[in-house]
Amino acid sequence: MALDETDFTVRLARDEDDIVAAQRLRYEVFVEELGGSGAMVDHARRLERDRFDPFFDHLILTDAKRDGAVVGVYRLLRDDQARAAGQFYSEDEYDLTPLRASGRRLLELGRSCLHPDYRGGTAMMHLWGALADYVRAHGIEVLFGTASFHGTDVAKLAEPLSLLHHRHLAPEPLRVRSRRFQSMDLVPEAEIDRRRAMLEVPALIKGYLRLGGTVGEGAFVDHAFNTTDICLIMDTARLNAKAAGIYTRGRE
Repeated sequence: MALDETDFTVRLARDEDDIVAAQRLRYEVFVEELGGSGAMVDHARRLERDRFDPFFDHLILTDAKRDGAVVGVYRLLRDDQARAAGQFYSEDEYDLTPLRASGRRLLELGRSCLHPDYRGGTAMMHLWGALADYVRAHGIEVLFGTASFHGTDVAKLAEPLSLLHHRHLAPEPLRVRSRRFQSMDLVPEAEIDRRRAMLEVPALIKGYLRLGGTVGEGAFVDHAFNTTDICLIMDTARLNAKAAGIYTRGRE
């Protein structure tokens, strides 16, 4: 699982120290930077954690220039791991019945973040490359997970949410629905300033959309984490050419 280029290494967490380092980066991003919280957040040790951490695989990006410090993370939960955990993490927010009923191999993605110094460069592509290796190794067919807009004022997010609803809604067989339903159909499509709306979409969400990702029905307003969440879904059989190159390279 190692991916080395210059001073970067991407690998799965091997021990508790690796997981703690990932949780510390998550604290810096989700708690200190974005104002999130949670029942198991450890403010004294500056760790963002929850009850699902023991069940997830933790993909970490390290930088040798910083003595191997963890500068990027991803949480990965396969369907067999979700059975052990009792549910998928995002199942508290979204009814995942369509995904479960599909009979396809599922992988939930979450807690993706980068240290501020590594945003806008190649760091995320390193994580995505290693994620692609993981997808192939485990025969994953559908990737999904919640992604967030900062803040809980839906009125301020009306245009980008509406753009996602009108242009990127998941096909019916994979269209999950928010449990605490917040409509994303807030502005008629003809009235959306598409350029402005897309500028307001977080970079991670835009990245998935460029690869052919789609969104579930409705948003979920998470007051504890100070976010408005959507559910992203990527069907590996329907990826665009760029994503197909990432997720199918090396296959016969």
